Amino acid sequence: MPIFIQGTGSYLPPRVLHNRDLEKILDTNDEWITQRTGIRERRVADPGVASSDLALEASRRALEMAGMTVADLQLIIVATITPDTHCPSAANWLQAKLGADRAVAFDITAACSGFVFALNVAEQYLKAGTFQTILVVASEIMTRTLNWKDRASAILWGDGAGAVVLTANQGGPGHQILSTHIHTDGANGANLLMPGGGSQTTPISHESVDRDLHTLKLIEASASVRVAVRHFAEACVEAAEANGYTLGEVDWVIPHQANLRMLQSLAKRLNVPMEKFYLTVQKFGNISSASIPIALDEAVRNGAIRKDQLIVLTAFGGGLTWASALIRW
Repeated sequence: MPIFIQGTGSYLPPRVLHNRDLEKILDTNDEWITQRTGIRERRVADPGVASSDLALEASRRALEMAGMTVADLQLIIVATITPDTHCPSAANWLQAKLGADRAVAFDITAACSGFVFALNVAEQYLKAGTFQTILVVASEIMTRTLNWKDRASAILWGDGAGAVVLTANQGGPGHQILSTHIHTDGANGANLLMPGGGSQTTPISHESVDRDLHTLKLIEASASVRVAVRHFAEACVEAAEANGYTLGEVDWVIPHQANLRMLQSLAKRLNVPMEKFYLTVQKFGNISSASIPIALDEAVRNGAIRKDQLIVLTAFGGGLTWASALIRW
């Protein structure tokens, strides 16, 4: 049964944090950050704003584009590593804020690959006929996971949310998801780690805070980049070849927006021109699972993506996780 995207939406907090602002709190400068990451600015959620609040705005915009209301929703899946609370899930908070009381709701955690993982899960429910209309959202407030004294990590991340409304159609309208592909490598998952807050450690304490266990850690960053580029590339090829296409026939690659150097290495490895990569990293930074749906929504709304074009989504994240999808728009 074919699966279709009926609407996309995204939301970025209004507050902009430029590299020049980071110069005031870190031993860094705009030129150094831009050369190494391609990032010039990122968005930061205001105090008191939770991941479900960002997801709410993105969801409303996706529903509006789809011409649907919350009454149409049967399932809500939120991809996030920064939920409002560990319990209830961010999806539960979102369901309540939307007023979508008919919808089942749950979260998925797959780090930066979370959105494509959520697409894959939604695809199975739609193909099985369990649900007919699903809202998939990725929402992150990554700036709350950071040690703002850690120059290597603090410069990378931003906040935001993206959403899509999916349906299973028999020859109806929409933009078809041709396939999704997901992978994990738990044995090497410690390279991107937030050690505190789970059952592996004692409950949050003065000691765990003093040991900086509750902020995101990048371990062996250079080795991680090489692994990421390899899996990014494998996922792109897998999505195209599974549907009988070559990457040369793909019109757009919308990658997880990790950093510009990594994506340049990916383009070189795939022998795909950078002009085919839709990039938002320069203005939004790395928003973990939300970066792909935010970029997709922007490209749809500004007309970069046109009817009948082929789009590859590709992601790599902590866990380790990597994933891809191919869409016929």
